[in-house]
Amino acid sequence: MIAGIDEAGKGPVLGPMCVAGLLLDEDKLDRLTRLGVKDSKKLTPKKREAFSVEIKKIADRYFILEVSPGQIDGLRKVMTMNEIMVVCFAKVMEELKPESAFVDAADVIAERFGENIAKRYSGKADITSEHNADEKYPIVSAASILAKVRRDELVRNIEKNVGIEIGSGYPSDRKTITFLENWVKEYGSLPDFARSSWETSRNIMGRL
Repeated sequence: MIAGIDEAGKGPVLGPMCVAGLLLDEDKLDRLTRLGVKDSKKLTPKKREAFSVEIKKIADRYFILEVSPGQIDGLRKVMTMNEIMVVCFAKVMEELKPESAFVDAADVIAERFGENIAKRYSGKADITSEHNADEKYPIVSAASILAKVRRDELVRNIEKNVGIEIGSGYPSDRKTITFLENWVKEYGSLPDFARSSWETSRNIMGRL
């Protein structure tokens, strides 16, 4: 059985990170190829959602790990973000128990990322860890779609709860920064769905 694993939401200052993995029998790989899946960043939200439904039908199993801002902040006190990514990818591996896996490397040294996952994984699997794996391998593209669709859903749920648009959650998004600045001015603290360990958050709090 083969797994593909990718994340969505490593960099945002708002909302969770989602790490998705799907498990397939090798003879189903051509069904993913025929489906025409692509890296989630190159698809419209509507297309991603449509693909997500089809991917779940094809997959023998899938698992999406949701890591909250509070969990990320807590882990960052004892490890780097790259180490957190290793822990999360290994957790998805534990859920799926693949014989081989293709992962989108979250380390500048792609091979090291795969080796570190293997060290944390209790089973044995051949791990192919490459940069831009979500563009090269349909099974990783499919994982990236599942991760992105779930993260987008969670971000929209946050918006419904607070009744204000928060944007994409990324520090480069002006709507996100404006939302955070206004929130901090009004309440004197960050919302619980913000990552307080991010430099963006510290800068906004520092301007209080």
